[in-house]
Amino acid sequence: MTIEKDPDPRGLIREAFRMDGIREAECRSIFLDWALGLPMAVDNHAAIRSLIATYQGTVPADHPMLQVLTAALEGEATPRRRGGRRARLV
Repeated sequence: MTIEKDPDPRGLIREAFRMDGIREAECRSIFLDWALGLPMAVDNHAAIRSLIATYQGTVPADHPMLQVLTAALEGEATPRRRGGRRARLV
């Protein structure tokens, strides 16, 4: 399913951009709350791209929330094998 008209219906991300002196840790917490509130059928990456497009150019490029949103699109690191001999034998 594609994103709805408003990727931020509760206004969490919008309010984070309005807060003066907000730090990256607070932005990560707000982002997590926003992400957990998305319906399962919504494409998370499309919603994040929509938010970045909405706010990019209207806020400073070094705003912590913009950095958190951008980092969320980078995805997870490649998983590394963990364990020793036992893990290789299984």
